[in-house]
Amino acid sequence: MRSGYRMWILSFALIAPALLLASGKGDVAKGKALFSRCAICHGDRGEGKEAITKAFGVQMPALSSKEVQSLDDAALKKVITEGKGKMRPVNLTDPEVEDVIAFLRSLKK
Repeated sequence: MRSGYRMWILSFALIAPALLLASGKGDVAKGKALFSRCAICHGDRGEGKEAITKAFGVQMPALSSKEVQSLDDAALKKVITEGKGKMRPVNLTDPEVEDVIAFLRSLKK
């Protein structure tokens, strides 16, 4: 009986890291590189560009703001992939979207 318990613990110890990596948390560095396409409007750190907000007549909250950071990952994915207001959809794969979301989460104040 004890050896069965040990095998279960050993199996869990070996499998748990793989499950955590597969949880879809994304890669911040890859997300930052992908976000560079968005920086033309959102700025390098997601602060938004005043010229863009004036030109398009839009409000653009900082991506580090509570307003944006309080959105769950599904809501962020929807904005990225479907667009919002005058923001056009961004064509990314699901893993790329996860990477961008990981980068956005790294901006949290």
